[in-house]
Amino acid sequence: MTLWTSSYQSPMDDFVLLYTRELPGGGVVTIEALPEGSPSVQARVTVERRSDPKRREGHVPPVIAEARSSTQASAFKELYGIAADNVAVARGLIQWQARRRQD
Repeated sequence: MTLWTSSYQSPMDDFVLLYTRELPGGGVVTIEALPEGSPSVQARVTVERRSDPKRREGHVPPVIAEARSSTQASAFKELYGIAADNVAVARGLIQWQARRRQD
């Protein structure tokens, strides 16, 4: 399994929600994966910083980590450590913002 971050953006409707939790300061972190069926499964950790669902419309949340694996379960296992850790989520957001500034 490889853990990486990229600018890969697929429509949110394509992804299956594997995990979600609220963040202490508001917002939501999720683990999503493309449906199984190909040789590898792509999964990602997203962070929706807007706690109000109405403000989320038309907004693609930042992707702070991605993984490719042979199954959704193994991709989930790799990404869960990031999604469940507030410090890792904050670090991922800082790195995401730095990449955006470079572009």
